[in-house]
Amino acid sequence: MPEGDTVLQTAQRLHTALAGQVLIRSDLRVPRFATADLTGRTVLDVTPRGKHLLTRIEGGLTLHSHLRMDGSWKVYAPGERWTGGPGHQIRAVLGNATRTAVGYRLPVLELLRTADENKVVGHLGPDLLGPDWDAGTALRNLLCEPARPLGEALLDQRNLAGIGNVYKSELCFLLQVTPWLPVGDLPDETAARLPELAKKLLEANRDRPARVTTGSGRPGQRLYVYGRAPRPCLRCRTPIRVADQGDGSRERPTYWCPSCQHGPAPRPYAKQPPPVR
Repeated sequence: MPEGDTVLQTAQRLHTALAGQVLIRSDLRVPRFATADLTGRTVLDVTPRGKHLLTRIEGGLTLHSHLRMDGSWKVYAPGERWTGGPGHQIRAVLGNATRTAVGYRLPVLELLRTADENKVVGHLGPDLLGPDWDAGTALRNLLCEPARPLGEALLDQRNLAGIGNVYKSELCFLLQVTPWLPVGDLPDETAARLPELAKKLLEANRDRPARVTTGSGRPGQRLYVYGRAPRPCLRCRTPIRVADQGDGSRERPTYWCPSCQHGPAPRPYAKQPPPVR
């Protein structure tokens, strides 16, 4: 699931493959930009901003993409078979003499002027993995709606950029509160450490192929709660729970331990998977 760490790794791969090279192939397979031709232009850099990717191209252009749930960028050598999915899922192809970047299932793909990047990323809060990170601003953003459930506030990229469903669940576990606890009900000490704990989690995983929040690299024990229902909690052995949480626009499966985490939770518990045998 692409979150801030995944997007950063994707940006690094694309930057290594494309930056400083002249495009000899360009194919944007979305109706609005299908006739755009970027061949002959040099890719300047690929920069992540929260969950957004900004590929800056000579001539004052930026290709803006967002992976959301299922999107991905793959990089291939000449003659290498493209394996990211069927051809009808390809949304973008950028190629130079040595590498070709292929964007699959990209729900957001648009070409804009680099000077207008603020129109697509200007709404974002401080980036947990970016140079603009500011813990104080992130905390003030989170607390500006005290009645809002913590899980929803963490997913709102206007508050802080880079957290998705995995880190939301893991962060709430580490803070020992449920994702349904109103932000304003967080103890002062807990609220104060929240932004830097979030940054610590993403920083620890920025170069890892598989996320680890527990400190253990053992399969099935890399995460405390996400994806682990109804297996026992790694701390107290209580079965992990899962239920949907959302702001009305989209429901997201949310995991928590009913013993280790304090605060409100939905009743009855929803979407319990069958026991793991």
